[in-house]
Amino acid sequence: MSRIANAPISIPKGVSVDDNGGMLVVKGDKGQLSFAYSSLVKLEIDDGFITIKWELSNKAAKAYAGTARASINNMVKGVSEGFIRKMQLVCVGYRAQVKESQLSLALGYSNPVEYLVPENITIEAPSQTELLIKGCDKQKVGQVAAELRSFRPPEPYKGKGIRIADEYVTRKEAKKK
Repeated sequence: MSRIANAPISIPKGVSVDDNGGMLVVKGDKGQLSFAYSSLVKLEIDDGFITIKWELSNKAAKAYAGTARASINNMVKGVSEGFIRKMQLVCVGYRAQVKESQLSLALGYSNPVEYLVPENITIEAPSQTELLIKGCDKQKVGQVAAELRSFRPPEPYKGKGIRIADEYVTRKEAKKK
């Protein structure tokens, strides 16, 4: 038995969940998300909880049930609270500036890197070396963070680059003479 798939998902106040036969739509304060789920699992929505049922003898259904539960839980949490990913720019001269729906990054290249912010994602720069990526879709927030990090990943010798705030960068010792 899967511990993750068996856990019921509580629906907070202000969040509405609609099941349209294979398509789950979750609406809340932060936005609206939809999830197409397989016919291997059945969803039961009652008394402010979502429970997932599946056929115990089917291995594929058992594997999919935990994934579906985690995705639905992330959707419910996203539309009610939202997700935030904090990033840091580490190096002298690295700067970030947000103009409307465009992010401009000075990363030591000859020209600044211009990044167009996707829909339903907001990027804030509380200081020139910090970025806050906010959104209701956990996957999209993580994808934007990964794309920004790919412009200048942290290097192991001095630790310079764009890193996620809680990321640990393994440092190497410089070559000795």
